[in-house]
This record gives sequence, C-alpha cells and structure tokens, in this order.
Amino acid sequence: MFLNNIIYKINPNLLFLVDSLGALLSAFLLSQLLARFENVFGMPKNELYQLSIIASFFALYSLTCYLSKLENWKLYLKLIAIANLIYCIITIGMIIDQFYKITLLGLIYFALEITIIFTLAIFEFKVALK
Repeated sequence: MFLNNIIYKINPNLLFLVDSLGALLSAFLLSQLLARFENVFGMPKNELYQLSIIASFFALYSLTCYLSKLENWKLYLKLIAIANLIYCIITIGMIIDQFYKITLLGLIYFALEITIIFTLAIFEFKVALK
C-alpha cells in the first residue's frame, strides 16, 4: 500500500535524474575504483571498462530524458528499465564467466549493484505502468 502511494505521487522525471546519477556513479566506480584495484575485486579491467561504457551510455540517455521533459515519458522510462535489467543480466554473465577470479569483496560489490539496479528497474516499470 505504501509503495503504491509513492508510485502514484512520484515525479517520473525525477526517476530519469536518479537513474542518470546512479549510472554515472556506477561508471565511475567501475572504471576508477574497481579497475585500479583489480586484485582486490577480482573482475578483469576489460570487463569493468565494458560495464563502465554501458553505464555511461545509460547515464547520458537518462540525463537527456530528464532534461528534455518528455511528454511520452512512459515509453522512455520502460526503455531504460529494460536496459537496466539487461545490464544486470550482462553483469551476472560476467560474474559467472570470471567467478574463479572474483574476490568476496568483488562479489559483494556486484551483488549490491545488481540489487540496486534491479530494484530501480522494477520501480521504473511500476511508475511507467501506473
């Protein structure tokens, strides 16, 4: 019930800003923190840079949507929600592929990132379908 009240009251344009800032933070952490300390997190730099590039595109997309104040925002919100879910699947695939290299700290980072992005994507879908 509480979540439904939030969904109906939230400014959808704000979700684009939150998504953009979150994607920008992910891109920064992946490329500047995890890549520099590959031995601490275990994910190879190449994969981290690939994820960072994807996150950067999502940040640009969401920021553009936020600044454009779209009339047909539901379509664009659904698109970024789908993109976020695909990003989670790609990340899980990379974790499986590199599992023998990833450290516990790396697993914790990616589990948190996937949980946050997945939750945001579901929330974006719910707002777009209201």
